[in-house]
Amino acid sequence: MKRTLFFLSLLASVTAAAQNEESSLALDEITIQGSRVITKVDGQTIYPSAAQKNASSNGYHLLQILSLPNLRVDNVAHTITALDARGLVQLRINGILASKQEMLALKPETIRKIDFIDNPGVRYGDDVAYVINIITRRDDNGYTLLLDATSTLTSSNGSGMAFGKYIHKKSALSVSYNYNGCRLKGNGMNEVADYTLNNDDIYTIERNSVSSLYQQQEHDIKLTYNLADSTAQVFQVSLSESHGVTPKNISVREIYENASSSLATKKQTSKHNSPVLDLYFFRQLTPKQSVTANAVGTYQQTDYSYYYDEVKPYQYCVNGQTASALSEINYEYRLKPFTLSAGINHYYKYVRNRYEGNSDALSVMRQNNLYAFCNIKGAYKAFHYAVGLGASRLHYTQNDHTYNLWAYRPKATFSYRIMRGLQISYNFGMQPRGSRIAMTSDAVIQTNSMEYTIGNPNLKPSRDTNHELRITYNNNRWSAYVNGLFRHCHKPNMAFYERTDDNKFLYTQINQKAINLLQLSAYASYWIVPEKLQASAYGGMQRCFNYGFSYTHLYTSWFYVTQLTAYLGRFTLQAYLDNGNRFLEGESKGYSGSYAGLQASFRHKDWQFALTWSNPFTNNYKAAESELINNQIYKHSVNINRDSGNSVTINISWRLTRGKKHNSPEKKIHLQDKNDGILK
Repeated sequence: MKRTLFFLSLLASVTAAAQNEESSLALDEITIQGSRVITKVDGQTIYPSAAQKNASSNGYHLLQILSLPNLRVDNVAHTITALDARGLVQLRINGILASKQEMLALKPETIRKIDFIDNPGVRYGDDVAYVINIITRRDDNGYTLLLDATSTLTSSNGSGMAFGKYIHKKSALSVSYNYNGCRLKGNGMNEVADYTLNNDDIYTIERNSVSSLYQQQEHDIKLTYNLADSTAQVFQVSLSESHGVTPKNISVREIYENASSSLATKKQTSKHNSPVLDLYFFRQLTPKQSVTANAVGTYQQTDYSYYYDEVKPYQYCVNGQTASALSEINYEYRLKPFTLSAGINHYYKYVRNRYEGNSDALSVMRQNNLYAFCNIKGAYKAFHYAVGLGASRLHYTQNDHTYNLWAYRPKATFSYRIMRGLQISYNFGMQPRGSRIAMTSDAVIQTNSMEYTIGNPNLKPSRDTNHELRITYNNNRWSAYVNGLFRHCHKPNMAFYERTDDNKFLYTQINQKAINLLQLSAYASYWIVPEKLQASAYGGMQRCFNYGFSYTHLYTSWFYVTQLTAYLGRFTLQAYLDNGNRFLEGESKGYSGSYAGLQASFRHKDWQFALTWSNPFTNNYKAAESELINNQIYKHSVNINRDSGNSVTINISWRLTRGKKHNSPEKKIHLQDKNDGILK
């Protein structure tokens, strides 16, 4: 309680001080004549050059060309991944969280700027580490048609998308359909496991892949209606439906144990169906005041089956139903010295998963979370600040387990402009980290002949505390920074292993002491030849500290990313390389695979062609690696994906756009929920 009062007092004192001081706010309002990157208190505002926009075919392509620090943008797979695994990457177009279809339909020529937020404030949800908000102009009385197709020439993997949008005066109607499908045979995992038995003997089992087959299809359709009265009032409603099926996920392994070998087959199937209704409203009350409201309803039906016959057959199936309702209202007041924003967010989730077969359980979970926040952001001469406080009350029940939890989320960022282009900033923040929903179930599943995974309904959310110091420099050709981050996670959900009397090994998670992270990094982007040749690099080290009740594990890793892009008229050439991500969490060392790619694209009128060579000269691509260093179990696993090695992919897109342009109003809120809560 004292801590809460302290931060409320701090908020009030900063507010009062700001009212008595003159301010040079609103970096967005500065006319940009030189530098394309403007450093802000919560990240950067990037103004893409004409060459970068002309070389891009969609939103993913432009973000890939921009080489945002610590993000891997894959224009072929249409994904964006945080290399440091600090949290989720949130994509928005004019404030609205964007789907893959909308990113593909985005016309780069209409982009005004990109807000890259790598220090999200208290109004953003938990686990959000990066927000990319693309601000565009909107066509008036026009239409857009888009067809996009991607095919991997070296494997059976492809996707296609059709998009149409019609705008008449204040109304806009859009519909999109997206398909993804694959039939892959090159994925396999090799594993060596040493089990320490009750008599201290070491029992070793090797599990090596012999063959695999993965077949998957995904269909997504979305209908959106938008009514906008200039920038004064916006109403939007969207209805989407996602249907996916994995009819075959089969792997055959050769099992070596007791000086003998045998074959074991694992089979998994899944099917899901998820409709989503999204309602949004924005109203500009006065030139300085606005209110936004958003409500989202989601339902998800999931069927999952599992079969594995290592030593003896083991199988189960899950019928899952998930329903959630999310709502938020936010008020913003742009005063002269600062901007005040405050809001309330409510989240309700119901999960019912029925496990049948060798695992027999009924897991019924309910979560009810109410979150309120207040934030101010302003400036005084060369000093900029953002201070906020959020508070939430979580009510959780699962079968006979229940708890209520209060959590607070203070956050403060201060920056000072030392000289033109040079800035130093400090960021402090605390936030709760929710437990993985599947691990909070009371189900028990068998993963192989020796191991079981057990849910723990008594898991509680943990709390992260971050301290970050950054020095940034920008000019016409350079954009660079050095950064130091220290994170302390108090009572995190960490791995806990237990050996039974009959030499079975049980894995679960419990709240343990702490996990700390120290990360030092640097980023630089430089125009070698303005508008023609650009190079960027990002790299650093991180030190992981894991303190469990019965173990202490430390680990240091290094990472780097490099990119070179050449703009040659209608042609664009790009080379990219990173060494993946290595980390230690609990008692597991992890590695997500490195990536190398060469891409050439050509643009002709309404057509765009791109050819990508991924992980060249690497036939057995190491997609992931893990090492379990528990004192009772040691496991080393390597995942090989031959479909991703030496891969050649072609992308063809056609776009037809007609219409005048005006500024598009920005949607300030977006809510979503896709977690099915199934323990696998």
